[in-house]
Amino acid sequence: MYKLLLVEDDSALALGIEFTLKDEGYEVLTAATIKDAKKFMEGEKFHMIILDINLPDGSGYDLCKYIRSKSDIPIMFLTALDEEANVVLGLEIGGDDYITKPFGVREFLSRIKAILRRNYKNIYSENKFKSGNIVIDTSNALVTKNSNKIFLTAQEYKLLLIFINKPGILMKRRQILNNLIEGEEGFFDENTLSVYIRRIREKLEDNPQKPEYIITQRGLGYMWDKNVIKE
Repeated sequence: MYKLLLVEDDSALALGIEFTLKDEGYEVLTAATIKDAKKFMEGEKFHMIILDINLPDGSGYDLCKYIRSKSDIPIMFLTALDEEANVVLGLEIGGDDYITKPFGVREFLSRIKAILRRNYKNIYSENKFKSGNIVIDTSNALVTKNSNKIFLTAQEYKLLLIFINKPGILMKRRQILNNLIEGEEGFFDENTLSVYIRRIREKLEDNPQKPEYIITQRGLGYMWDKNVIKE
């Protein structure tokens, strides 16, 4: 059974979400503040966190940064702020997805299932890949650079696997998206892909402004520009 942490201060909304998720078979714990959420995370292990942006004792963005400093657990933002800048910010600091309130139950549940499936179902065989000074051990979902661990979100990790499985091959943005989201095209767009690419570059490249691993062919797509050795 998947265990989810819901961080939402609107008690009526939280109750409704909790009921919906439990009805789907999830185990759910609910926190109304950042402080309570941190306490839960100290004593419990969760498969996913559903996180409101506006909380009584701070911003959900700050909590996301705190979580990312310790874990790569999937995070979905709940937000009434549907401006593009806020959406992009949530993705850039490590969020895996977002949904804008008010939202439909079916879409909400579909997004959660998609995130859990992508994060906990490894569709790739167990292998170790080496490319430049980067090593990807798929048996442990471990990525290292110069023997130092690189923390990637579930989406970033899957995107990295897509690239290292096709080194030297130019892939169009739509092709990459289709592999990343497994046909759930309504949930992501090309701007979202750009955010993920930028985040991966910041973590893997010595100079993200002059990438050596993931290079851009302007107007065409992206390519992994290093040899990959499968061990």
